[in-house]
Amino acid sequence: MTRQLFVTTALPYANGPFHIGHIMEYIQADIWVRFQRMRGHEVKFVCADDTHGAPIMIAAEKAGQTPQAFVAGIAAGRKAYLDGFHIAFDHWHSTDAPENHELAQSIYLALREQGLIAERTIEQFFDPAKGMFLPDRFIKGECPKCGAKDQYGDNCEACGAVYSPTELKNPYSALSGATPVLKTSSHFFFRLSDPRCIEFLQQWTQSPGRLQPEVLNKISEWFGTGDDGAPKLADWDISRDAPYFGIRIPGTQDKYFYVWLDAPIGYLAALKGLLGAGFEAYVADPAVEQVHFIGKDIVTFHTLFWPATLHFSGRKIPNHIFVHGFITVSGEKMSKSRGTGISPLRYLEIGLNPQWLRYYIAAKLNARVEDIDFNAEDFVARVNSDLVGKYVNIASRAAGFIVKRFGGWLSADLGVEGRMLLDTLRAHADTLAQLYEEREFGKALREVMALADRVNEYVDRHKPWEIAKRAGEDEALHDVCSVCIEAFRLLTIYLKPVLPALAAQVEAFLQTGPLEWADAKRALGRHAIAPYQHLMQRADAAQVERLFETPEPPKPVPGGEEVAPEIVIGDFSKVDLRIARIVDAALVEGSDKLLRLTLDAGEGRLRNVFSGIRSAYAPEDLKGRLTVLVANLAPRKMKFGVSEGMVLAASHADEKAHPGIFLLDPAPGAQPGMRVR
Repeated sequence: MTRQLFVTTALPYANGPFHIGHIMEYIQADIWVRFQRMRGHEVKFVCADDTHGAPIMIAAEKAGQTPQAFVAGIAAGRKAYLDGFHIAFDHWHSTDAPENHELAQSIYLALREQGLIAERTIEQFFDPAKGMFLPDRFIKGECPKCGAKDQYGDNCEACGAVYSPTELKNPYSALSGATPVLKTSSHFFFRLSDPRCIEFLQQWTQSPGRLQPEVLNKISEWFGTGDDGAPKLADWDISRDAPYFGIRIPGTQDKYFYVWLDAPIGYLAALKGLLGAGFEAYVADPAVEQVHFIGKDIVTFHTLFWPATLHFSGRKIPNHIFVHGFITVSGEKMSKSRGTGISPLRYLEIGLNPQWLRYYIAAKLNARVEDIDFNAEDFVARVNSDLVGKYVNIASRAAGFIVKRFGGWLSADLGVEGRMLLDTLRAHADTLAQLYEEREFGKALREVMALADRVNEYVDRHKPWEIAKRAGEDEALHDVCSVCIEAFRLLTIYLKPVLPALAAQVEAFLQTGPLEWADAKRALGRHAIAPYQHLMQRADAAQVERLFETPEPPKPVPGGEEVAPEIVIGDFSKVDLRIARIVDAALVEGSDKLLRLTLDAGEGRLRNVFSGIRSAYAPEDLKGRLTVLVANLAPRKMKFGVSEGMVLAASHADEKAHPGIFLLDPAPGAQPGMRVR
């Protein structure tokens, strides 16, 4: 029976590039999805950028961008990672997309109709230095449960406790360092303490196979009552005060959904972005299985808040929440300052094979919530031993004889010993399928490598390179080499979810077309293969060590600033520098630093740019002059108007000791609109 699977991974917060933890989770889910498709099942595999919340609003403000422009810049960098590690989502969306606004508001209204939304006046921390209510993640202090220091205002990373910011001990503002003060504000709450919610969640979490045992044990602590007789599962504050980048709560002007309400709804929005008009019918289908892959740090939101939100808004609830641990490096938590972090993009840039990482991570993963460790020495040894020494070596030892001596045709009669070996490999198909299904990838790969050992033992016993030297033994050589190639095909089927790009190369070499799981039960028979080409090189320890090199600090420039951190050509190409003519320049009333420049950048329109060069230039001296404009800088709204770019100027690092601003001057012959490359 064909299964219908809707699969997601946790949404990455759009305030920075992917880290290795993201890649680990995406690889795990991608392997599982690819396996399901090889079994003939239909999968919708989606994810999205989690774009809302005060952290992004504040980061965008610091960058001089709108939140939308800020997250668009982050989103633009996702493809290199996903393509680089062969992670094949069907669709990548955004929680700021119209679908998510619509779904979040409709789900909220449905919860309100159920009587599960309460409005209350609360005391909330206010930063007197910044003049704003503080989001939970910008309040820090000591955990009220375990006493751990420097914990965020919504949950403790040390003990996993969830609480309100006002429960923190010795709180301080992460923005200004000021001690926050309490002010009242009207907020909206999802009534998780309602007996209906508690009863539903107790039943849902206890459903067999829904959650891993250790996850169930953890969240079971939230049921029951506390010492005061109140339910441990407290109502959930789902609103935030303006200013806030998010989705407006219906019926209000200055209230927005807390990011953790609309972020999981982003799973549905991403699916709707993929399916369009067919979305509602698909998600309402009882046969559709909804599966989420997440990390252990966000269990509470996904196993309590999320299913209750779905259920009481009349929507289908998740069938499975698959939780994984973290990834460490040589036994240590990742830290850039200590040189123990792994940059996925650097991994690709220095030329390491992405399939090595897919295999290594898969070989460590299991169905439990356990951390896995990346060890460089172990990584090199495992890649070279398993993938090159055991697996790829089988094809390289036999394919040349098949092509040169037998025109590329495999033998149909493989001999008794050969057929027994292949029958043994085929007999493991169901066991391996069960291991993949249960996400026991490490066990599956150990089984596959044990089978590869048997094949290599067969090769070593028969020594085709020696048979080839003896006259009259062509038939024996043909059979032995054909057994090797057929065994290689079977092993490739078993490894394909983990090594999709390598499997595609093997499919071209074997001329089989896309290999499916059911092909493991069928013999290839008499069949022609293509000439063998090298499939995978060995991992080099020195190259892997480059992952952990601490870049040399930039050398100081005499009399100037240190050179900024090294970038690659792709970083530079994102900046669009254009020649522009200053058509007009004027003083800005109310500012002693800015000039208003009117620029012609060859676009058929004029741009308005504010530039802090008033101390160095009189407006009349700039008219008609050429300069260099950053043309693709997001427009910035200032109190004087909107600035549509930035002109380039040089100044000394110590402006007090060496005053002066020097506008860049293009050489004669440059024309407005020309790009600086």
